[in-house]
Amino acid sequence: MEVQVAPLRAWDDFFPGSDRFARPDFKDISKWNNRVVSNLLYYQTNYLMVAATVVSIVGFLSPLNMLIGGTVVVLVFMGFVWVSHNKDILRKLKKQYPTTFVVAIMLSSYFLISYLGDVMVFMFGITLPLLLMFVHASLRLRNIKNKLENKMEGIGLKKTPMGIILDALEQQEESINKLADYISKVKE
Repeated sequence: MEVQVAPLRAWDDFFPGSDRFARPDFKDISKWNNRVVSNLLYYQTNYLMVAATVVSIVGFLSPLNMLIGGTVVVLVFMGFVWVSHNKDILRKLKKQYPTTFVVAIMLSSYFLISYLGDVMVFMFGITLPLLLMFVHASLRLRNIKNKLENKMEGIGLKKTPMGIILDALEQQEESINKLADYISKVKE
């Protein structure tokens, strides 16, 4: 299946006003995780634009350190994904605690970059866009269009870059299983 770039959502939909934002239920981690995954898939192009803006500004101010930081994060991410696919204990950790897995990647990257040099470039150029995405995805309430797009991504009708990343983190498998269970119940 060919990878499709998700459309850029209208900025008034991305930042609609305080009525479409709410604090997540911290007691129900699976519901919160579902909200984050849904918003990451739906607003992925908007998140890319925000991240590209921050990375461009920081990269303009310190290009070599930004390049080193970006390379380290990508290599650490690929290493963690590879190891987690080959070691059952890490695979279970990644599936049960996705936030812990991402924090481990970021901390590992941080220590490698601090060993190599400029930590502040890492903090502003790489961590800040990820933090902005996570906060928005956690607070932004979903709408019907958002849920429909995510179902299409989940059952394989569409394949997007964020979907590929979430698959690598094994965050979409659950929604596919839930949808398959629902379809089998409807058939009965």
